[in-house]
Amino acid sequence: MKALVLSAGQGRRLLPLTTEEPKCLLPVDGNRPVLELQLHELARCGIRNATVMVGFGAEKVERFLATHPLGGIEVRTRYNPFFETTNNLVTCWLAIPEMTEDFVLLNGDTIFETGVLRRVLASREDPVTLAIDRKAEYDEDDDMKVTLNGGRRLKVVGKTLPASTVNGESIGLMAFRGKGVEALRVALEAAIRDPAALHRWYLSVINSMAGSGLVHTVSIQGHWWTEIDTPDDLATARAHFVRREQHLNGQRSSSL
Repeated sequence: MKALVLSAGQGRRLLPLTTEEPKCLLPVDGNRPVLELQLHELARCGIRNATVMVGFGAEKVERFLATHPLGGIEVRTRYNPFFETTNNLVTCWLAIPEMTEDFVLLNGDTIFETGVLRRVLASREDPVTLAIDRKAEYDEDDDMKVTLNGGRRLKVVGKTLPASTVNGESIGLMAFRGKGVEALRVALEAAIRDPAALHRWYLSVINSMAGSGLVHTVSIQGHWWTEIDTPDDLATARAHFVRREQHLNGQRSSSL
């Protein structure tokens, strides 16, 4: 299995931090940036090849990858020249040449612990697996909400679903296998013909595929993950890794 990481955008909600630095290179765990944490978890779960879709600050991302090789995973980039004027559906469409085998699709601002990806990869029977989490309340404007069609099958995914119908939120991590790979390619090619696609999220394409019965969900509830959209999100993620390091140091001290 390979991985596609969508990291073409600037991350304007993180300005001024992203004035010159792409979001995926913002440090989160000490000096380790978002992208390094993502690639580390992909490698830990046995994924040996990844393509990072780049745009804003592409040269910086490529320089980082060249100077910080990660053992166990081979990484290359593919450039989106339209990153300033389009949304991530276009980035996903430009990644179609990479969709030649089973793959994981990952938002460039989602970080997670190993158990999240392992749970997604364990759903081997699903052509398309959408990782979801559940919580008491969902943000009306930000959360990409999902409604299920009984069991794990996806019925609808979008930001504006009625609260009474919401069964969880997409965390920005999916897996495509077998006929699910070709189904996504076909759906992206159809979607891109609509001029409105330039400003849509790629999950609108997943929503269009829901009626096919190919798209299932898997709950990762109980496992840690976060997306980094705002300075508050970044501070929360950094605090998590500080606490984790303190916990590990405490364990080491108690074992001496």
